[in-house]
Amino acid sequence: MADRAFMPIGIAVMTISDTRTLADDKSGQTLADRITTAGHRLSGRCIVTDDIEKIRAAAEAFIADAAVDVIITTGGTGLTGRDVTIEALRPLFEKEIEGFGVVFHMISFAKIKTSTMQSRATAGVVKGKYIFCLPGSPGACKDGWDEILVHQLDYRHGPCNFVEIMPRLEEGLRRK
Repeated sequence: MADRAFMPIGIAVMTISDTRTLADDKSGQTLADRITTAGHRLSGRCIVTDDIEKIRAAAEAFIADAAVDVIITTGGTGLTGRDVTIEALRPLFEKEIEGFGVVFHMISFAKIKTSTMQSRATAGVVKGKYIFCLPGSPGACKDGWDEILVHQLDYRHGPCNFVEIMPRLEEGLRRK
């Protein structure tokens, strides 16, 4: 795969929080910095409160944006009453990427042991776009990006990656 050229994609970052602003959003900034350092386009960034309808509306706006190929959320993946990111986004998924959560938990377990069970990190495909839901801590965002997404969102990564199958994500929708 080393003979392939890097293929930049558009990535939007959604921070789910009732308390953060863009000025103090360390997790969102961690992701934004890593996205641009890797050579991708930061196609959008927003803070959304912990509200199912608001989260879903923000995601749907990014899904409708042709400049966005991938949405990464941070926050709202825990178990408390305000943690509703998964409830907001999972119903949109046409396909869930179960392996993302499994790999995230393997990486997280090495660092925080069984506390990783408190995260519901997940991912899915919606209308030809990927959505990755990460926990709200900067450390979790670093782990999710540095250990998984930087590789899977790089066309040069082998033996396979998410970018190379992007053109085929909507095949099922075309058959309907």
